[in-house]
Amino acid sequence: MAQRETKGRLAAALSDLCALAGAGLVSYGAWLVYEPAGFIVSGAILLGVGVIGALRKGV
Repeated sequence: MAQRETKGRLAAALSDLCALAGAGLVSYGAWLVYEPAGFIVSGAILLGVGVIGALRKGV
């Protein structure tokens, strides 16, 4: 039973890590094209995550 919980937590952590790495790579790619775009993309991603988190909580 505990092994299933550990696998579930590991899968969730791996999913979060992949999403974080993907967001970082998209922001870095935008920065390579046009430096201010990297900050704009990063801010948009963070704003989107914040809105989705608020909607999931029912705020």
